[in-house]
Amino acid sequence: MSGGRLSVVVVSAGRPDALLRCLLGLSQQAKAGCEVIVVADPQGQAAARSLPVAGALKLLPQRGANISAARNAGIAAAAGDIIAFIDDDAVPEPTWSQAVIRAFSGSDLAAISGPVLGRNGISLQWGPMAVNGAAEDIPSEPNAPIRAGLVRKLQGTNMAFRRDALAQVGGFDEAMHFYLDDTDMAIRVGQAGLPTAWIPGAVVHHGFKASSRRTEARVPLSLFDIGASSAVYLRKHAPEEQAMALHGLEAAQSTRLLRMVKTRKLDAEKMRNLLESLRDGIAAGQARESTVPHVQIPSSDFDPFQRADPPPPRLLSGRSFQLPRLRAEAKALVEQGQPVSLFAFEPTPRKHRVRFTDGAWWEHTGGLFGPSDRSGPRVQFFSFKARVAAEARRISATRGVGALGDMD
Repeated sequence: MSGGRLSVVVVSAGRPDALLRCLLGLSQQAKAGCEVIVVADPQGQAAARSLPVAGALKLLPQRGANISAARNAGIAAAAGDIIAFIDDDAVPEPTWSQAVIRAFSGSDLAAISGPVLGRNGISLQWGPMAVNGAAEDIPSEPNAPIRAGLVRKLQGTNMAFRRDALAQVGGFDEAMHFYLDDTDMAIRVGQAGLPTAWIPGAVVHHGFKASSRRTEARVPLSLFDIGASSAVYLRKHAPEEQAMALHGLEAAQSTRLLRMVKTRKLDAEKMRNLLESLRDGIAAGQARESTVPHVQIPSSDFDPFQRADPPPPRLLSGRSFQLPRLRAEAKALVEQGQPVSLFAFEPTPRKHRVRFTDGAWWEHTGGLFGPSDRSGPRVQFFSFKARVAAEARRISATRGVGALGDMD
């Protein structure tokens, strides 16, 4: 991989299955050469050690529920010139690491971020955004300059930095145990006048898996850390607006929780408890001191996760009733080291979904006449062969899919 050595840091707590899927996705990057540092709780470490490639990982213990401290531990272990971050409940497209390295190659960029796709594997969960000192997100154009008073927002599940830039601005603020830690870093990079960019080809799928802070349905279990980190962030970056912004935060969370009460995801008592946890967090955050560690010279050698490029991806396709056979075939191919993208369509206009399975293949399902790109028509008329060809073209840039001759 030209343009610099890439270290990827993954922090994981309480989600060993999601971590495994993330690491399997990283093991199928189209070009070998990046190293992977995993900072995880005991469950996550055990899961990582179950992989055949575990010996190529840099495994570190997570010491407490603090994502900023865990990311800083990952930075300290990383030997790359470029350090990227991805969440444990996310999976990168196979060309992600190439896109990251290409972005920094021959440029003076200090940091980048890229598209994050949501649970259906197609719709954009997070696109190009700017942010201000009051933590207000503002949509931005991918290639347009960021307006004065704003900086480019860096999404924690898909962001990368030059090590030299981190050495200049410092690591993640450990007073922010969770939430706004990436935004605080974006503000500090922007305030230092360092250039950043949005890289459309650096695509990550994000699942929003359950955690100690939320359920699988994204119902919060506690708002303490959101309150605490918001208080720290606003004190640093918008002290004159802090009171108003915190009031706005409580109002926004109340509105969000009330919608959940109306849809019976929460009851009134749980809503009150959650709002109390938010207020407790704000009080705790107002008493916390900002802690931004210096980024030191790497203390270990660069150790690539993949030693050789995987073979070009294989495309499998069939009707939905053939899915059991296709999955068995995909499983056998993956076990032989062959990346697989599987298409299975039914004769309906059902919307398409994409997911990276626990078995480590990409699976595309939906209607033969349904939309994959959600901006397209609700009903689309294709023959089966033409639809498979169209979907292969749609994913070719990020999946590394070549000619249709690779398709079965």
